[in-house]
Amino acid sequence: MSWLNCFHPRPRATTRLICFPHAGGSATAYRDWSALLPESVELYGVQLPGRADRFGEPMPEHMSTLVDSLTEAMLPLLDRRFALFGHSMGAVGAYEVTRVLEARGIGPARLFVSGATAPHEAGERRKVSGYDDAALMAELSRLGGTELEIFTHPVMREIIFPYVRGDFRLLENYRHRPGPPLRTPVSALVGDADPVVAPAQAKAWETLTASDFSLTVFPGDHFYLQPQRALVVAEIVRRLSA
Repeated sequence: MSWLNCFHPRPRATTRLICFPHAGGSATAYRDWSALLPESVELYGVQLPGRADRFGEPMPEHMSTLVDSLTEAMLPLLDRRFALFGHSMGAVGAYEVTRVLEARGIGPARLFVSGATAPHEAGERRKVSGYDDAALMAELSRLGGTELEIFTHPVMREIIFPYVRGDFRLLENYRHRPGPPLRTPVSALVGDADPVVAPAQAKAWETLTASDFSLTVFPGDHFYLQPQRALVVAEIVRRLSA
């Protein structure tokens, strides 16, 4: 069982960037980012249960359970400067991990939250995890992305839909707990045509930090970061270098 995948180890890197995937995603969503990062940054992708090399492992029902396990797995990597990036569901996970780490006296250099409404303003979520296959497919199509063609194969749906539903269930069970604002700087990133979160909603992350905040809007839908990969990574590098 491995929570964290490093596709291109850089032992001399001074900063580690740990990336959390979207619902239904895996660590490989960030595989191509390493080539766009400077040699000083080593990238790790979070591998959640239920998929890829963790196929068959149950997804936790509650965010706190996931966050506690993931935080423990991350601790050996936090011996140098680090930053967290999360997209969609991954943004919520990265935020909650940051809260736990700050309570332990450890903080990332910056938290990047992408394609996500600020958790204290998310409200009641639709019960997507209970959708039948056709309705779930329609929801995934609405969100966009480049992997939709694999869902046209019944065998692939049988493999993938259980952990997609598990991810959505995790989000549906999540409730934001009020607490002090983060000491960590936060950067919000969002697509200008995202059907899930508008730029104004992404800006609400600003109220969750007592430190620096930035909002960057890119062309694209909920999965803007795939076609805009180079620009997204450049923005991350710029913020980490500031």
